[in-house]
Amino acid sequence: MKTLELHDSMTFKNNFIKTRIYRLVEKGSHGNRMNKYFDYFIMSLIILSVISIILESIPEINNEYRRLLRGFNVFSIVVFTIEYVLRLYVSDLTHPAKTRTKSAFKFIFSGYGLIDLLAILPFYLPMLIKMDLRFLRALRLTRFLRILKVNRYNDSLNLIWTVVKEKKSELAVTGFVTFLILLIASFTMYYVEGEKQPEQFPNIMASFWWAIATLTTVGYGDVYPVTGLGKCISGIIALLGIGIIALPTGLISAGFMGKIEKRKHVSQEKACPHCGHPINE
Repeated sequence: MKTLELHDSMTFKNNFIKTRIYRLVEKGSHGNRMNKYFDYFIMSLIILSVISIILESIPEINNEYRRLLRGFNVFSIVVFTIEYVLRLYVSDLTHPAKTRTKSAFKFIFSGYGLIDLLAILPFYLPMLIKMDLRFLRALRLTRFLRILKVNRYNDSLNLIWTVVKEKKSELAVTGFVTFLILLIASFTMYYVEGEKQPEQFPNIMASFWWAIATLTTVGYGDVYPVTGLGKCISGIIALLGIGIIALPTGLISAGFMGKIEKRKHVSQEKACPHCGHPINE
């Protein structure tokens, strides 16, 4: 009997601790003051860690403050590792599944889980695997993925991501049309300018680079047509680019404004019509 009571007591204590950790690391309607402090701390650490990476790339600053920058990097990695372990611990609450193992795997291979893992992996991987230093330098670039963690704590960024997901069908159609126009322009310009400029338009892939620069109206000027027909085609592609590039921007802007209006409407419904203060449900 005592053993059963002890087991129940330990289970209750573990569930209580897990719930407290969940409320600490996961932002939501349950958020309290400690949750906000934790969010602000992680956001600040993410931004500062990215700034430290930028400072490390400046030889004068890196030579003078190398130990300080490395110390801060170790500190940020330790904090991010603890955060990752805590999120893994409460994964059965954030990513429910039949077993805790499946919940853990669901978190690990989720979008945020992969970002969190890639943010700390470059620090630990060289300790486990011997690798070429040149590859290590390339691996360090993934440290910039820390800035993506801000998305978890920023409602505005989450709103943009939601709009992109809702408009993915329209964006996919726009992307396909854009690719089709680029392909047609590349084929056309290759056959029109290939004989006159074999060095600038040696193949369709090289022409594809010209098509991208022209359709996006960037116009680097490194490759350009010299024939009359080529210039005419180039002008048409540039004019098409003005409309095509504006399409995804317009789709996302319209969806974003729609979401903002919907949020305002919901917040007004929950507010007192007399004083404007939110009504507690």
